[in-house]
Amino acid sequence: MRFARKVTMSTNVRQFHLRRASRYSIRAAAMMAAVIIFGRAHALSAAERKIDFNRDVRPILSDKCFYCHGPDPKHREADLRLDEEQAAKADLGGYHAVVAGDAEASEIYARIIAHDDDERMPPADSGKELMKTEIELLRQWINQGATWSKHWAYVPPQQHAAPSVVNESWPTNWIDNFVLSKIEDAQLAPAASADPVTLIRRLYFDLTGLPPTPDQVDRFVADPSDAAYEELVHRLLASEHFGERMAMYWLDLVRYADTVGYHGDQDHNISPYRDYVIDAFNRNLPFDQFTREQLAGDLLPNATIDQQIATGYNRLLQTSHEGGVQPKEYLAIYAADRVRNVSAVWMGATLGCCQCHNHKFDPLTMKDFYSLAAFFADVDEAQHFKVGSNSLPTKRPPEISVLSRAERATREELQEQRQSAPSEEARKAIDRDIAGLDKRARLTMVTVAIAPREMRILPRGNWLDDSGPIVEPAVPEYLGRVGVTDRRATRLDLANWLTDAQTGAGGLTARVQANRFWYLFFGAGLAPDLDDFGGQGEPPSHPELLDQLAIEFMASDWNVKHLVQLIVQSSAYRQASVATNTAMEQDPYNRLFARQARFRLPAEMVRDTALAISGLLVDERGGPSARPYQPAGYYRHLNFPQRTYHADTNERQWRRGVYVHWQRQFLHPMFKAFDAPSREECTAERPRSNTPLAALALLNDPTFVEAARSFAARILAQENASDAGRLQFAFRTAVSRVPAADEADILERLLARSRAFYAAEPKAAHELLSVGQTPAPSTMEAVELAAWTQVARAVLNLSETTTRQ
Repeated sequence: MRFARKVTMSTNVRQFHLRRASRYSIRAAAMMAAVIIFGRAHALSAAERKIDFNRDVRPILSDKCFYCHGPDPKHREADLRLDEEQAAKADLGGYHAVVAGDAEASEIYARIIAHDDDERMPPADSGKELMKTEIELLRQWINQGATWSKHWAYVPPQQHAAPSVVNESWPTNWIDNFVLSKIEDAQLAPAASADPVTLIRRLYFDLTGLPPTPDQVDRFVADPSDAAYEELVHRLLASEHFGERMAMYWLDLVRYADTVGYHGDQDHNISPYRDYVIDAFNRNLPFDQFTREQLAGDLLPNATIDQQIATGYNRLLQTSHEGGVQPKEYLAIYAADRVRNVSAVWMGATLGCCQCHNHKFDPLTMKDFYSLAAFFADVDEAQHFKVGSNSLPTKRPPEISVLSRAERATREELQEQRQSAPSEEARKAIDRDIAGLDKRARLTMVTVAIAPREMRILPRGNWLDDSGPIVEPAVPEYLGRVGVTDRRATRLDLANWLTDAQTGAGGLTARVQANRFWYLFFGAGLAPDLDDFGGQGEPPSHPELLDQLAIEFMASDWNVKHLVQLIVQSSAYRQASVATNTAMEQDPYNRLFARQARFRLPAEMVRDTALAISGLLVDERGGPSARPYQPAGYYRHLNFPQRTYHADTNERQWRRGVYVHWQRQFLHPMFKAFDAPSREECTAERPRSNTPLAALALLNDPTFVEAARSFAARILAQENASDAGRLQFAFRTAVSRVPAADEADILERLLARSRAFYAAEPKAAHELLSVGQTPAPSTMEAVELAAWTQVARAVLNLSETTTRQ
């Protein structure tokens, strides 16, 4: 044995491996499927297939080897490093870990096929084991020359010509050439185009988060031409609902919430930041400027109100307002929180792993972690230690009082009218309007720069240990330099570097964001791990396409709507989501994107859909967070102070989900049942569970019961309609089609049973109709309305109602 004999793994190392084992066993299956799919081209034999390091080899080494043989020198075993080619091929005293072109002479291959437990790698107690297919891949790779490549995410995006395809009539734009080329290489065909009804519903949900009305569907079905589709895309991108839909995702990334998170989870003032995000997407604010305003709006010359509001991003983290809190401890916690979020949101990096040690899998260090934190050392976050209280909302200065963008525009118009008012009486009336408008101002947390705090590397992340060296603001060394030499680098320098395509990380940022846009419109990213572009993340299935999307994003001056339009107008986007048996067999995970995806709507959209169908939805932008119905006593465990939840009793009750109050410790039960995150950390991809709790929430949450009653009233309001006609109206309103014969039969029987039940139990009818704040129409007979409410509940509970196809 030539490598030093392995040492028994420490408990924490073993637990680390075991924790990740289940996650990466699933990933390994998907990756091996991808390798098989992409290696199927032209029926190449295994011996002929060219092994790609980033696609095929790096994921194996990162998952199974880098923890002990990777970039972290402190925990490197046997002084062997496998993440760098030179080290892996170095002379180790008469033998080599990797001998290019000769697997049998390579010590690494001998160790992974060894029968002796003490010799075989990975060690048995690591919880890792190489599959036979992985061993064969490594053997082929070594025999093919063992070529390393720089990690794909950290190479600037390269320009790629659109590949030629056999089916030249299929592509609508160059995106389709990249997609179809892979499909044809795998000897498959793309799915047929989605029917017009499916397509318009998909587009409405994807771009606005709301279902189309029957009239909107009918117009598109009457003319589903490419020109009509393009016009529809333009109209939806111009809709103010577009910003609301896009903000839902961005707020997950930046962990926006209405409460502080720690300890008493008190409310804090931040809702204007949410409105800023919605406005930014609607105004199509370039993404590079969007970045600058959030990270460093206060450092921009003559910062506007909007730019000051945008800096609320730096204050979104969790804070503690406990009486005995240690400021030094929590400033360290806050610094770490910011590093985790900035690196995840803009860089797709897991820099948070470096808080206590160098990264085990990526070329990131503790120095990188604390140097990045130093950019935010000037954020004034210490005031709440002095003035924070148990009041609601709690105090987190600095804060400013602001009107919304629309309210400010209205105020300016009123002031202009006042100047030309014909009389004193008219001026006084306008003054009253202005005063009333001013009362709507809200406090919001902002960033104010102070003298930067000293930032040190904290050994093992220990805030009590000041022995580490002092660091200045800097980006991760592996990724370059900010380029500032004559002064201390600022948050604005960081924002500029993150979006600088020439000398900064603009290419990486563009790749990360383009991949997430693809995820929003296809249900999966080109690179499946939306928050990890490092060694533990799966490489992209279509790297050239991802490069081109990133380049297009930057070349368009970071134009979000342009990139979205490009994606949704592609033929790839317009495919049906139904897979053939052959496609399911050969591409079960849809890595080729040879079909569209079907998935349940996000929690907010489930709520919005029910409210829109029922006619209850209040279509207004911005304002204080809404508080819908929720179970009594749900907040009973919240203290400092104790509180009782009070649902809104005005029209805010029926606002869109993006405006709903976000309580980190006690997220609204309906949102929780539908997998919305608590927003304690960056969430780039929500899970999609399928549990009875979700069905029960749809059936029994007062919002949905009230929505069903309101929907029932709409159904009954159809004049001179038979039961069958009313069922058709219900289906067309909810799912944009008429019911099939068996569906109509089931609902007619439900209607008959409900009529009989409520005729015998009028009190039950009254109880059902009394749920919610909207009064039942006095002109409608209670038994009939209650019976149709049950039918409406069933329709709102259809999977099709809450599924994007």
